[in-house]
Amino acid sequence: MTVELSIVMPCLNEAETLATCIKKAQSYLDRSGVSGEIVIGDNGSTDGSQQIATGLGARVIPIPIRGYGAALYGAICAARGRYCIMGDSDDSYDFEDLDGFVLKLREGYDLVMGNRFLGGIRPGAMPWKNRYIGNPILSSIGKLFFRANVGDFHCGLRGFSKSAFEAMDLRTTGMEFASEMVIKSKLMGLKMTEVPTILSPDGRSRPPHLLPYRDGWRHLRFMLMNSPRWLFLYPGILLILLGLAGCAWLLPGPRAVHGIGFDVHTLLYAFVFVLLGFQLVAFAVFAKVFAISEGLLPEDARLNRAFRYITLETGLAAGGLLMALGIGGSVFAISGWAKESFGALDPGHMLRFVMPSVFALTLGVQTICSSFFLSILGLRRRSSEVR
Repeated sequence: MTVELSIVMPCLNEAETLATCIKKAQSYLDRSGVSGEIVIGDNGSTDGSQQIATGLGARVIPIPIRGYGAALYGAICAARGRYCIMGDSDDSYDFEDLDGFVLKLREGYDLVMGNRFLGGIRPGAMPWKNRYIGNPILSSIGKLFFRANVGDFHCGLRGFSKSAFEAMDLRTTGMEFASEMVIKSKLMGLKMTEVPTILSPDGRSRPPHLLPYRDGWRHLRFMLMNSPRWLFLYPGILLILLGLAGCAWLLPGPRAVHGIGFDVHTLLYAFVFVLLGFQLVAFAVFAKVFAISEGLLPEDARLNRAFRYITLETGLAAGGLLMALGIGGSVFAISGWAKESFGALDPGHMLRFVMPSVFALTLGVQTICSSFFLSILGLRRRSSEVR
């Protein structure tokens, strides 16, 4: 019989609750009439979880690579269903209530997220710091960075089509797996929606595998690394604009605002702002190209169009021009010093020639080096698996 739905659970020593979760999933399949299977991605349990699962008729897929994402990825790859619904095996999610997920998947949605804030969080099910601080902040950052209209970015109960999962090409093996799924679905333009989900206290007597602060930071770090715009590009553009404004204001001469004087000392910071901004923008491009080449992010059509004009040769030409300007300005400053028999000079006057020259030289070298590095990142490479 064709399998429509695979209910997938990661497992690492879940003997206390695994049987309950499997029985609830079986109850749902029997009640709904959905043709399905239950797949357990076992991460090396030593408490007999594998025997419990096989004894109840579930398929157990041994996953040698440790990690939440690795366990789920291996089990989902082995799933035979057209659709998959994944959820933790700690009895915190109700596998008897999956109708909303199946309905939305049948309607054509690629990813159906559970939302615990819409469905309800029962007393003791989620620590207050996760409920009122961690999850809302991370979900808001996810909305801002990726424009993903998802109210509960890290709900562990979610459904997706097997074809959509294969297209995502997920790479992470830890807790970041949950964030990567949402981020890639949004960047790839997959059809997403949410259904209310109830979260209950888990049924284990031992502490959970999750560590709120560590795992929260890992999710935030992953979102930052997958959004070079917010991590590098926007701060870099801001620094460049502030620096250029400061240079334009102070290059003609010293200024005073409400009796406070601004001169070459402030001008130096303005030039440094521009240099730092350029470095951040370059890092944004490096990070984007690397993430695309490693399969962490999908291809970006706008970036591909830009690279038709931004090539190694144009970078070398721009860098060479900046270096020539810097050398020319330095020669002009030295000639002015020579006219004074290499004696004392007015710092406020001479530094207005020296600093732009040093700035142009430095920016020119950075542009040339960045162009070479970007060209290396963009090389088309044969996979090491292909011989």
